Amino acid sequence: MANPGISVVRTAKDAQGAVAPNKVLKNTYMLLSATLGFSAVTAMLSLALAVPPWTYMASVIVSMVLGIFVLPRTANSASGIGVIFLITGLLGFGLGAILSMYLALPNGPQIVGLAFGGTATIFLGLSGYALTSKRDFSFIGGFIFAGMMVAMIAMIANIFLQIPALSLAISSVIILLMSGFILFDTSRIARGEETNYIMATYGIYLSIFNIFVSLLQILGIMGGDD
Repeated sequence: MANPGISVVRTAKDAQGAVAPNKVLKNTYMLLSATLGFSAVTAMLSLALAVPPWTYMASVIVSMVLGIFVLPRTANSASGIGVIFLITGLLGFGLGAILSMYLALPNGPQIVGLAFGGTATIFLGLSGYALTSKRDFSFIGGFIFAGMMVAMIAMIANIFLQIPALSLAISSVIILLMSGFILFDTSRIARGEETNYIMATYGIYLSIFNIFVSLLQILGIMGGDD
C-alpha cells in the first residue's frame, strides 16, 4: 500500500527545489535590467562629455580587473551589488566613446539602432528558448572555450594586420560565441547549477555587451562600404 506521507514529502521537496532556480532567475533578470539601464545612463554621460576613444579600452581593462579579482570575492555579500554596478557603469561609460564614433557616420543613428535591436532580439530569443526548452546546454562549454581561444588569437593578429574582412569574421564569431554563452548561462540558472545571481548577471551582461559591440563593428564595416 502506498504511503501518502512519502508523496507529500517528495512533492514538497520538488517544489522547494524548483523555487531556488526560479528565485535566482528572477533576481538575475532584475539585476540585469538595472545594470543595463545604468550602463545606458553612463554611456549618455560619456557622449555628453565627448570623451576620447581611448576611454573605451581603459574602461574595459579596469572592468576586467574588477570582474576577475574583485567581484568573485564580493559576490556573496551586499558589496557585490556595488561592484557589479561599478563594472557595468564603467563599460557603459567606455561604450559612449565608441558610440560617438559611430554616430558621427552619415548613417550612424541607423547603425546604432540596428545594433541595439539586433542585440535585444538575439538575447530575448536565445534566453526564451533556453528557458522554454529546458535543455542542458553544458555540452557546448568546451566548444565555446576553444572558440574564444581562436578568436583571441585572431584579434591579436588583426591588431597588426588590420584586415577589414578579418575584423568582420572575428565580430561574427564573437556574436556566435556570446550567443552560446547566453544559452549556456541561462540553462545553468534554470537547472539550478548557478546559485549566485550576481555572477549570473555578470556573465549574461558581458555576453550582451559583446554582441552589441560586435554588431556595431559589422554594421559599421558594411555601412562604410556604401
